[in-house]
Amino acid sequence: MDVKDYYTTLGVARGADEKEIKKAYRKLAQKYHPDKNPGDKTAEQRFKEINEAYTVLSDPDKRAKYDRFGAQWEQYSRAGGRPEDFDWGRWGGGGGAAPNQGGGYTRTLTPEEFEQLFGGGGGMGGFSSFFDTLFGGRPGARASSPGGMGGMREMNMPSPPLEASVKVTLDEAFHGAARMLERSDGTRLEVNIPRGVQTGSKVRMRGASGQGDIVLTVEVLPDARYVREGDHLRVNVPVDLYTAVLGGEVEVPAPDKTVALRIPAGTQNGKVFRLRGLGMPHLKKPEQRGDLLAVVDVQTPTHLSEHEKKLFEELRQLRNA
Repeated sequence: MDVKDYYTTLGVARGADEKEIKKAYRKLAQKYHPDKNPGDKTAEQRFKEINEAYTVLSDPDKRAKYDRFGAQWEQYSRAGGRPEDFDWGRWGGGGGAAPNQGGGYTRTLTPEEFEQLFGGGGGMGGFSSFFDTLFGGRPGARASSPGGMGGMREMNMPSPPLEASVKVTLDEAFHGAARMLERSDGTRLEVNIPRGVQTGSKVRMRGASGQGDIVLTVEVLPDARYVREGDHLRVNVPVDLYTAVLGGEVEVPAPDKTVALRIPAGTQNGKVFRLRGLGMPHLKKPEQRGDLLAVVDVQTPTHLSEHEKKLFEELRQLRNA
């Protein structure tokens, strides 16, 4: 059984962080992906090795176990021993230990002990015997289907997520939208943008047929009509001076319709009227909506006729009398 050096497989140092490991994996996975190398058995095998290495090194728990036990196995193998006969006794004593030629003790772990030591997980078909031994079953055993070695189960590892950013208008954020994306291999995929997304929202489309997920980071573009405040929308509503003074009705544009708003007499500039349920949809519950905040913007008349100026002068005199 070959002892795998997963760090060498991905071409990273043993102290590589999560980002370095992910970057190396994505680069190699794209290069050796079977879709890009149809019929190439060497590339297919390399792709499996890359996925196996990433499966271990991207998981903090598996990586810690590999760093602890895998390195010891490798040293044991180089000294002429078989990894299957590795001295597990040094990692935990107990009954059933037998002396080996080197003066130490070697014993076979029971399935229960191995489950407790590694967290279990059952057979992981499609990986190397080293992976199966270290993570998938009892030491020295390979995970296989009832059909034997020829029936070894294959695990299709997905490609890494395709990450991209997308810009949408406020109307698209309100109604929902769709975008067509193209992968590096030319595959075109349609992604649906749900109603209620905000700037910074993450939209994930689960992969299929071995393809990785698509993760989109959304940016909602500024809108000339509305200022967004979470799920609420703020809109300026022009109100002429006469309506503000005497009262009346004005129209207020909501994203999906126009509604009438009653303006009481003597309404001041900047007064805010809350129209409930006329704002943006909630992302997780689109049937629920925020509010529309209508802000009164009193319009002062300009270009007055002489008669109008005279009337305003009379009003001023009456107010000051």
